[in-house]
Amino acid sequence: MKVADAVKQIIGLAVVGGACFVIGYAVNITYFYDRTPVQPIEFSHKIHAGDNQIPCKYCHLYVERSRVSGVPNVQRCMGCHKIIKTDSPLIQKLTAYWDNKEPIPWVKVHNLPDYVRFTHKRHIKAGLQCQECHGDVASMSRITKVSSLKMGWCLSCHEKKSVKNGKDCWTCHK
Repeated sequence: MKVADAVKQIIGLAVVGGACFVIGYAVNITYFYDRTPVQPIEFSHKIHAGDNQIPCKYCHLYVERSRVSGVPNVQRCMGCHKIIKTDSPLIQKLTAYWDNKEPIPWVKVHNLPDYVRFTHKRHIKAGLQCQECHGDVASMSRITKVSSLKMGWCLSCHEKKSVKNGKDCWTCHK
């Protein structure tokens, strides 16, 4: 083997290894590590769900009828904040999104891989409370992912609650 060929192979392995490292790092950051991301607007569940006792379903209105719970759009927020705390810098930031007809670019906290089939509707209809997976959101100033949402964590809940087909792969995987 020529030295030039050996160097090309080493460089090729380094590139492939580096790409695998970068992809693995990105997946880990996306799905496992960033448990309390900074949001474009510092929204406090403690103020809304805790102090003011606004039910989860008021803002996350699709939770009972969809696969996703739904992140509130700017219009939903402005329904209250056209008149409440309008002098607050955070509400003024919210109002700027409204005035510019732009969605708020929220950073997803509870993110599952694409191959996972999860529906909020099914879990709500089974009687689960939001807190069972999301923790005591009403006490969180900044939302934090408290459950791993990894397969073993889900399976332990399915087993504990004796879920029919709870261990059938096709129940949760596409």
